[in-house]
Amino acid sequence: MPDRIITFCYRKIIGASSGQPWEKLVFEDTYQEFRLQAQLYNPERRYRTFGELVHHAPGAEQLHFLVSAAARGYLQQLGGLVPDVLDNLGKHFLKFSQFQFEIINSDLQDKARHQVAINFYSEPLRWHDTVGSFLLVSEAAGPAVAPGEVRTNMVQLQPYLSIYSLQQLA
Repeated sequence: MPDRIITFCYRKIIGASSGQPWEKLVFEDTYQEFRLQAQLYNPERRYRTFGELVHHAPGAEQLHFLVSAAARGYLQQLGGLVPDVLDNLGKHFLKFSQFQFEIINSDLQDKARHQVAINFYSEPLRWHDTVGSFLLVSEAAGPAVAPGEVRTNMVQLQPYLSIYSLQQLA
């Protein structure tokens, strides 16, 4: 099987029922930032939900970007590793180089309806083979352990984790 270079995308959805401390902090701070930034597009307080704002208020699509500022500091706490994605040894290994923040839903009067997503895009990986239900991968430009030898990880696809891009090597 020829090697391929892949990039994963992991979609982390955070809402009122998210249980991890990191998720709760992102939830609280992005909701507060949403309420603050929404005032720019809703000075007369005619609209209640994110969907209404985007539909009726010109420029409200910018709320994704404006609210993302509240999540950036928390992303730094991850140390460049995608949350929730573990290799078959139970270790975090998947490094992300880019992310995209998105408001899925929110309500200015009901915090429980606030929901955001963070899409993490991994650094490129070399996909060597598939073993059972696991992908055998290594860093695309990773250092050799010894001549002709590289460190690998085995990862299983899971909900919200997909191969975002694929490059076939000659």
